[in-house]
Amino acid sequence: MVNPRRPVRERRRQPSGARLAETTSQDDVDVVTGAFSYTGRAIAELLLARGRRVRTLSRSPGPAGSPVEFASLQFADETALTESLRGAETVYNTYWIRFPRGDSTFERAVENTRTLLRCAAAAGVQRFVHVSVSNPSRDSPLPYFRGKAAVEEAVRDSPLEHAIVRPTLIFGLNDILVNNIAWVMRRFPVFPVPGDGSYRVQPVSVEDVARLCVDAGPDAELDAAGPERYSFDELVRLIRRAVAGRARVLHTPATVALGLASVVGAALRDVMLTREETLGLMDSLLVSHAPPTAEDSFRAWLEANADQLGRRYVSELARNYRRASI
Repeated sequence: MVNPRRPVRERRRQPSGARLAETTSQDDVDVVTGAFSYTGRAIAELLLARGRRVRTLSRSPGPAGSPVEFASLQFADETALTESLRGAETVYNTYWIRFPRGDSTFERAVENTRTLLRCAAAAGVQRFVHVSVSNPSRDSPLPYFRGKAAVEEAVRDSPLEHAIVRPTLIFGLNDILVNNIAWVMRRFPVFPVPGDGSYRVQPVSVEDVARLCVDAGPDAELDAAGPERYSFDELVRLIRRAVAGRARVLHTPATVALGLASVVGAALRDVMLTREETLGLMDSLLVSHAPPTAEDSFRAWLEANADQLGRRYVSELARNYRRASI
């Protein structure tokens, strides 16, 4: 079995501000899809800290002076996509969708990832590291997890050296689920927990996910899972206690919890929670069945960051379109 903690091979340090057109060799740059988003941002920051040049394929460029090179993330023009990948040693792929919106469907996301793999091979990329999810399955009744399994198959079938990292429940400042639970706790009189809340979650820090991705060896497939497991009810109550929340925790049918989340989401012009996410939680899909691969304690992180947590709502839709700050 590949050791997920094995050190990365030595790489040449390159000027971080080099332009895309100046990239000339495969050892110059790594590509991160969505380096201005969340998990991609953590991967990009780690690569930069290790002296790598980083290029992102993203919807919009970062701020002026960003050390991250920019190329547009698009799948319609394969020639252009191939050129945007040329010169890269490794592609770190965080591209996916949280829920369907317009013509962005899970099926389209799978096809787009196949296009990315095809163009990466044509561009001479050596290695493709894919961020998946814990417990993907082609037999899953949930399209999110079924689509993730289809993408994993495409990664394995590509000619590229690859690694697949499957996070459980990712936490960190400005994450969506944990932060927005804290946001509700600070502002509302009740917090609805779908069902009895006994289903399990296994939080993993976004920094640990990034480290596991960057350090993953050839053909590694591993879960990114933290050292602690909680029932969802325990997780919610830990967050409430940490932020001194005022909300009373109520166990409700899943339909009631989804209905309340839909009302709040509509007021915020966002999608707060989806049916698939609720069913995935209630099926304990955000738990690994392997030994923990990550180190950061959710409880310790929560205690250290409680004052910042939930101070503002983090919007999925806003995150997809706002300018970034790396």
